[in-house]
Amino acid sequence: MSFLVNLALGLLFGIGLVVSGMSDPAKVLNFLDVFGTWDPSLAFVMGGAVVTAFFGYRIVLKRPKPVAANSFHLPATTGIDRKVLVGPAVFGIGWGLGGFCPGPALTATTLGAAGAYVFLPMMFLGMWLARMAASRKLAAATV
Repeated sequence: MSFLVNLALGLLFGIGLVVSGMSDPAKVLNFLDVFGTWDPSLAFVMGGAVVTAFFGYRIVLKRPKPVAANSFHLPATTGIDRKVLVGPAVFGIGWGLGGFCPGPALTATTLGAAGAYVFLPMMFLGMWLARMAASRKLAAATV
């Protein structure tokens, strides 16, 4: 059941990305080009997401448990550390250079965007390298 719920939500998210034009890397790059061909539409999409999440979390977290799971999976820590600062910085640099973030890159493959076929393998390679580095750090700490 959980798989089907996640699949349906992922499809809804993907459709939203395509309908809003956020799967087009040119739209993202134009948003980042403040002194050139600036396109503020991404700010409206992000603003809509922030407002929805703000109210959505407050409503959902009042429930005793999620609809499709036994419990909520919330972060154990709320502090800001190096990972919280470096991770988004690397994400933002990759987003600015490639014009993609993971969700839109996946949907862009269905639209035949050539850049997505380069971006996705590099994204998966980066994720793999990050996990390898984290596991080596954990192994070194336990020795």
